[in-house]
Amino acid sequence: MTPNVTISDRAARRIGEILHSEGSGAMLRISVEGGGCSGFQYKFDIAREKASDDLVISRNDAVVLVDPTSVTFLSGSEVDFVDDLIGASFRVNNPNATASCGCGTSFSI
Repeated sequence: MTPNVTISDRAARRIGEILHSEGSGAMLRISVEGGGCSGFQYKFDIAREKASDDLVISRNDAVVLVDPTSVTFLSGSEVDFVDDLIGASFRVNNPNATASCGCGTSFSI
């Protein structure tokens, strides 16, 4: 089974802008860590190297890396970018999450 993690058009544009400002070879790493108010939290980092077992998602100028452990939690998810009255942020629409916090950065399964 191939893990299905997608990046929306809005997220790809914003990731591309961020990576461009970081210089050549920059990629966005998305991971899932224990913590947050709901049990797990999403983490976004700039990476310069990828591991051989990373899931690599390329869309336009956006290159996103996800480690194998995080793929388990993110399978079926879409990463989006929203800019609303609360502020601008990446949002993970995760069908595996049974609950999430109000700010959308932590979840439980």
